[in-house]
Amino acid sequence: MVIPGLIGAGNLLLNGDSHDVGICNFKLTHRGSLQTIRNPQCKSIMRRYICRYVYLAYRERGPIVQTVSGRLPSPSHQAGTVPFQIVQTLSGQSDRAFSLSWSHYVFLLGIKKVEERSFYEIEAASENWTLRELKRQFQSGLYERLALSRDQDGIRRLAKQGQIVGQPQDLLKEPLVLEFLGLSEQARFSESDLETAIINRIEHFLLELGKGFLFEARQKRFTFDDDHFFVDLVFYNRLLRCYVLIDLKIGKLTHQDLGQMQMYVNYFDRHVKTAAESPTIGIVLCKKKHAALVEITLPKDANIHAKEYQLYLPSKEELQQKLAEWAGPVSD
Repeated sequence: MVIPGLIGAGNLLLNGDSHDVGICNFKLTHRGSLQTIRNPQCKSIMRRYICRYVYLAYRERGPIVQTVSGRLPSPSHQAGTVPFQIVQTLSGQSDRAFSLSWSHYVFLLGIKKVEERSFYEIEAASENWTLRELKRQFQSGLYERLALSRDQDGIRRLAKQGQIVGQPQDLLKEPLVLEFLGLSEQARFSESDLETAIINRIEHFLLELGKGFLFEARQKRFTFDDDHFFVDLVFYNRLLRCYVLIDLKIGKLTHQDLGQMQMYVNYFDRHVKTAAESPTIGIVLCKKKHAALVEITLPKDANIHAKEYQLYLPSKEELQQKLAEWAGPVSD
């Protein structure tokens, strides 16, 4: 029997003779399903082999048990006659239950790095991601984007605990990926067009923002000395118990943009938030920022941040390279 690998395409030759059962052409991708299986018997056996890989990947948790022996089926077994299941016993000691669907775990098996796989499993369970949402977050490089704003200790905590929101910095990632808006990088559009596209897909935008966000208002108006001002988007984060203001910019960031957001944040802190709530967070979401400009314009303790967005899914390889350069090897 030859298995060239779980992830990828190849052939499974049974009994060493393609005339007995046949050659099973298979392809297991991040879609989480077996494709192009010619023979139903082969499909059944491949499912059992995937169960075996799940067992090997998660056996350290203890509560995983196999209802058959830990051995692979012998050539004499008829395909489909030996049930192979992975279940959790009631007496298990692990605090990491297997709460996701089978399709989720098949997808997670394709993530090579254990730390990254653990992060996506924790987040999918805690945030009730569908399989489609899990795939989208992986393809958008959520793990790498969050890790780029953390030190090595923070990266290790991502793998062990998922995204824990305890301070404003925990919410931040860059870039924000807005491919779901359907806007082209080459097309000409206004800030109003960008805002409208976000409102039309507000559920997708909330998922991209992260944990605890609630949408409150669009073009929130406040008046000061008979002048009217408008905040593009107002959110509330229930975990931090604070307002989050977002101003949209389609061009390059300027110091006037930062000063305007500083005024918005000051107004909310002094006239909107209650004494029990945390200070307001301001985010200027721009196409291109100038890190030196942000540093020289804002005081060090300012609760204001400039973050870039992009309208297409990032390259996982590029994000991984940036993470390697930023944090270096992460040791246990």
